[in-house]
Amino acid sequence: MHRSNGDAPDRSITGPGTHPKTTSPTGPQPGADFLQLDTADAPPGGKADWLARRLREAIGDGRLPVGSRLPATRVLAADLRVSRGVVTDAYQRLIDDGHVAGRGRAGTIVVAAPLTAPPPSPAPATPDAPPSPAFPGRPAAQVFDVLRAAPAHIDLTPGVPDLAAFPRAAWLRAERRVLSALSAPSFGYGDPRGTPALRTAVAGWLARNRGVRADPADIVIVAGTAQALGLLSQALRATGVDTVAVEDPGSLGARQHLAHWGIRTPPVPVDDHGVRVDALRRSGAPAALLTPAHQFPTGTVLDGARRRELMDWATAGGLVIEDDYDAEHRYDRPPVPALHAMLPDRVLYAGSASKLLAPALRTGWVIAPPRHRDALVDAKRFADLGNAALPQLVLADLMETGELERHLRLLRRRHRARRDAMIAAIRARLSGAVVHGAAAGLHLLVTFPGRPGLGDTDLAAAALTRGVKTQPLSWHAQRPGPPGLVLGYAATAPSAIDDGVTAIAAALHDLT
Repeated sequence: MHRSNGDAPDRSITGPGTHPKTTSPTGPQPGADFLQLDTADAPPGGKADWLARRLREAIGDGRLPVGSRLPATRVLAADLRVSRGVVTDAYQRLIDDGHVAGRGRAGTIVVAAPLTAPPPSPAPATPDAPPSPAFPGRPAAQVFDVLRAAPAHIDLTPGVPDLAAFPRAAWLRAERRVLSALSAPSFGYGDPRGTPALRTAVAGWLARNRGVRADPADIVIVAGTAQALGLLSQALRATGVDTVAVEDPGSLGARQHLAHWGIRTPPVPVDDHGVRVDALRRSGAPAALLTPAHQFPTGTVLDGARRRELMDWATAGGLVIEDDYDAEHRYDRPPVPALHAMLPDRVLYAGSASKLLAPALRTGWVIAPPRHRDALVDAKRFADLGNAALPQLVLADLMETGELERHLRLLRRRHRARRDAMIAAIRARLSGAVVHGAAAGLHLLVTFPGRPGLGDTDLAAAALTRGVKTQPLSWHAQRPGPPGLVLGYAATAPSAIDDGVTAIAAALHDLT
């Protein structure tokens, strides 16, 4: 259970409406000047629910703006004449929602505002209305930039972890340790493969968490999976490979990056067992980009039989690019080892910190077999001379001290609660929808069988007019398939998730 750390006297109370507790000739009254809270309004046995709701409302309407501090739990409990457990329980609910966060001695701080009311529902679009510019018939290279910039109350686009949970205090501590120990020459140019400290830390992280055994000398630090795909494309073209088969459905963004570097991307179907290796063989592609631990966007895990088939294909000359997409985020299934652990000489492995910490770090890693390693390092050298060293050293410290494992355990609890909230909302509000990929990851795929004529880009555009962002499944498919939406849940509080699914249900009703 969370405890507020601002338990010093009244100096820990800042923000609007905070004053010393009041008294009267008959003794303390059960209320607080803070937000004019009065426990007489609370239902019997429901004080924690009542307090959490009142605080959430105050954050939503601006009385408690982002950056303000909540009273210390001991102080507020005394003012309200309730047990301290009532206050800590209420605070914990707001922490789980992502609205507040414990900041050590700084106390409990408001970090995000909830949606206080669902966005207004516009009039249904007429059949002749032009489509939203965020959802063109054929997505262009800038489609993700356009969608990110589109205004919305609730963002359910996939691929983002709980950014409000970023471990700021741990990062600052690690940064201080790094800077205090850093020698002057360390501020100069370094190895384009990355700092030795981070490559060593990544090797340990992958051995502990993904079953991958790699020498730090074989690891190249890159600016996320996006740059990894660009560098690998250049390395492959240097050996005469200009075709990489991709999963279908599979990541539109990954496909765009490969195409930018002149790589052809024939589609290979995915079913409930993972990529169809028989179809991969028939494609004739010399290499394949796969997300075997948690396929994007279906959430399928490549099963044992398919893994053996894939290893046979690779042993016969095929090359696998393994995007270990959000593999660490699992909830209802045992861990699945990386393919690289099974056949390292035929697998180019790529991972990143984007789903572990934040995409803003732009830090990832690649392990390449010997015959591709020099070309990969050359591509990295001429791209940027290597990632910035200071963030690498801080991340290495977090990995080596165990802080990153602790953060991952926290994320799993929060993400699981949000995943459960999204499943409950879909079951309650989207009758007939089918949920895929719920056992792991940061998103769900929802399909709509039995709705002929439904266009998922139309549905996503209609949801956006109601203030909700999501991605249509058809963006990520090269062949015709069922309509669906890819819904991210990790970065959104449960209350907003319910509002978002409600808006999608209303948009679906308007279209059918």
